[in-house]
Amino acid sequence: QVQLVESGGGLVQAGGSLRLSCAASGSFFRVNNMGWYRQAPGKQRELVAAITSGGNTNYADSVKGRFTISRDNAKNTMYLQMNSLKPEDTAVYYCSSDINTMPTYHYLFWGQGTQVTVSS
Repeated sequence: QVQLVESGGGLVQAGGSLRLSCAASGSFFRVNNMGWYRQAPGKQRELVAAITSGGNTNYADSVKGRFTISRDNAKNTMYLQMNSLKPEDTAVYYCSSDINTMPTYHYLFWGQGTQVTVSS
């Protein structure tokens, strides 16, 4: 059974930093694209940043220059370094990954979410 386990959320003051981690565990063949999403109360879930298996990245305009996505393929783990946090970054952050459970079968998996709260 494949799981994505997130960690690193918490409460921080505006201007501070947090680092989120997302580790894929269980039995699988390959981890493909990975991404971070967030959902604030009353808003739709939105893409924050994504990274391919080859390391290509893209970011939402609202986080460019402040957030950095990375991954360690040997550990099947993805990270999100969040700097210069703003109150509007407050949300539940979810990791997502396309994973091959077998060579010819792949599925989209989601983590359980981790709360990030930025106080003003």
